[in-house]
Amino acid sequence: MRLVFIGPPGAGKGTQAAMLSSALGVPHISTGDLFRRHRERRTPLGRDAERYLDAGELVPDSVTVDMVRMRLDEPDARHGFILDGFPRTVPQADGLTLLLDGSGVKLDAVVEFTAPEDVLVDRLLARGRQDDAEDVIRNRQRVYHRDTAPVLAYYADLLVSVDAVGGAEQIADEVLTRLQAEPQAGRHQRHRGN
Repeated sequence: MRLVFIGPPGAGKGTQAAMLSSALGVPHISTGDLFRRHRERRTPLGRDAERYLDAGELVPDSVTVDMVRMRLDEPDARHGFILDGFPRTVPQADGLTLLLDGSGVKLDAVVEFTAPEDVLVDRLLARGRQDDAEDVIRNRQRVYHRDTAPVLAYYADLLVSVDAVGGAEQIADEVLTRLQAEPQAGRHQRHRGN
């Protein structure tokens, strides 16, 4: 399966990607992990990304897409993957479409994890991280909705929306059930919780 996981900060998409990666036998590919890997290895892409990250700026879409392209070329990703945190923008979605078209493959589904903002804020505050002040968290929620709404529209035909409130295993079971019941979306939009 070739999947994209999308969700606001605190929705648990990384946890779900890790759990379902094992269940589906495909790699969990996180852009955060890719950035760290390239920085640690001092690759040209890593050095390029580092300039932006150190300045507190977003890494340009072209650099992110190149990192994802290299990762999808690795043998373990040839038969499927779960992308976590990518694409975040419509240009990144376009880049992914071009990458996959070039390989002759398509996404099976885009899973959107939804939850009320207050639930997400409470989860993130409970982590107790230094950068998790409530006003910062709420701003990250606003930025997510502003930047990601166009990506959800881009993938409307592949969208599977899952309620991310509940236990991690219960949510993972729901994702698997939905993917097996309706592997090619299109009808999924009417299931959206919000």
